[in-house]
Amino acid sequence: MIRVRFAPSPTGYLHLGGARTALYNWLFARHNQGKFVLRIEDSDFKRSIEDSEEKLFSDLKWLNLDWDEGPDLGGDYGPYRQSQRIELYQKYARELEKKGLVYPCYCLPEELEQKKQAALKEGETHLYDGTCRELSPKQRAAREKEGRIPALRFKVPAKKFVFKDLVKGEVEFDSSLIGDFVLIKGNQTPSYNFAVVVDDYLMKISHVIRGDEHLINTPRQVLLYEALGWQPPLFAHLGMILSKDRQKLSKRHGTTNIGEFRELGYTPQGLVNYIALLGWCPPDEKEIISREEMIAAFSLERLSKSPAIFDMDKLNWMGGQYIKQYSKEELYHFLLPEFQKAGFKQGKEFLSELAELFRERIHYGQEIIKEASAILNPDFALSEEAKTVLSEESADKVLNLFLSKLKAVEQLTPELFNNLLSEIKQESGVGGKKLFMPIRAALTGELHGPELNKLAALLGKEEILSRIEKILK
Repeated sequence: MIRVRFAPSPTGYLHLGGARTALYNWLFARHNQGKFVLRIEDSDFKRSIEDSEEKLFSDLKWLNLDWDEGPDLGGDYGPYRQSQRIELYQKYARELEKKGLVYPCYCLPEELEQKKQAALKEGETHLYDGTCRELSPKQRAAREKEGRIPALRFKVPAKKFVFKDLVKGEVEFDSSLIGDFVLIKGNQTPSYNFAVVVDDYLMKISHVIRGDEHLINTPRQVLLYEALGWQPPLFAHLGMILSKDRQKLSKRHGTTNIGEFRELGYTPQGLVNYIALLGWCPPDEKEIISREEMIAAFSLERLSKSPAIFDMDKLNWMGGQYIKQYSKEELYHFLLPEFQKAGFKQGKEFLSELAELFRERIHYGQEIIKEASAILNPDFALSEEAKTVLSEESADKVLNLFLSKLKAVEQLTPELFNNLLSEIKQESGVGGKKLFMPIRAALTGELHGPELNKLAALLGKEEILSRIEKILK
């Protein structure tokens, strides 16, 4: 059976790269009727962030990526937190010790750091120099007498080997470039590479689909599989996600955290759709693709070796496409949290019409507040362009005529608004932009926005009279 896993550490929050890894594993499992396992790699207690795991679960559920086994669900291969599996790592470390494949290392962190800095100063790659590899029992006893607590290092054999990556193809490594590495730290917790191998084997993981940054870890893990006499899973390493300037994506490029996208009010459907295409292409090259279509079409063969470029404009476009698909009722409920956060207290009918008015102009939820702020706040500021339009001689003529005609109207509708503009054009001789721009500027402080006749109908007669009188004063 296909079994894949998403195994984040609770040392930060779910970012785009992690979400893509989770999504691809989920799609691969669902396409093959396999199992998607959630495992928490929390053995590094010092770096763990208190609310990281809770937010991770929440973000994955928001993206609608459900798991079949995990810390909250249990399963046949638990526990699913590394912190609850320490005895397992120690058990398999003892097996390697019996085979003579590991040794205690008494080097202090500051000693290792000194050697690392010296190598960097010389422009060399730092590898562990094997100081403790051949210590005699007497030398070990002396170091223990000093109070040094040993870590357990793996004896890396001298060899060249090749493994097949399902995305990269054949990858060749020379073990001389690795150096003996730690399996069990002095505090008895496992290193990342050792814990991952033990967990993936015992949880019967068939495919490891993960980011390119883990490619460097794979040789160490393959060596450990061989040392333990285990068959390794199949590996697939995903190309990096880069910014438009082809640099590694980071906070300086803007929002990269899934929680931040949620806070901004992006649709989870649009975000998942966009993330799916950051390194994978469906056979028909569709851009707007449903979750069901993704599951049906997903395959590792269609993953790209090249880095993916994150484009916020493209994400916003895609978000807008999903917002356009909402029914009027769905759109209202989607934007209601934004209205509430902004303190808007108007009723459902008004807010629903407001949402509909801006449907074509927004790409994520919070954008409605910026777009609609002038409608909901009569004390808006005039843009410089609006001031210029209102300072023209014809603007006063148009606004005064509009004011006098509007006072005679009982209830303003989009059709009636258009009729009023036609009458003003005939009587004043003013047409085109010089006719409707002053009215838009007086109502919103801007020269661009949604359809003016619908906007005016939503504001209503009394609010429009108030705003125009204020401008004319």
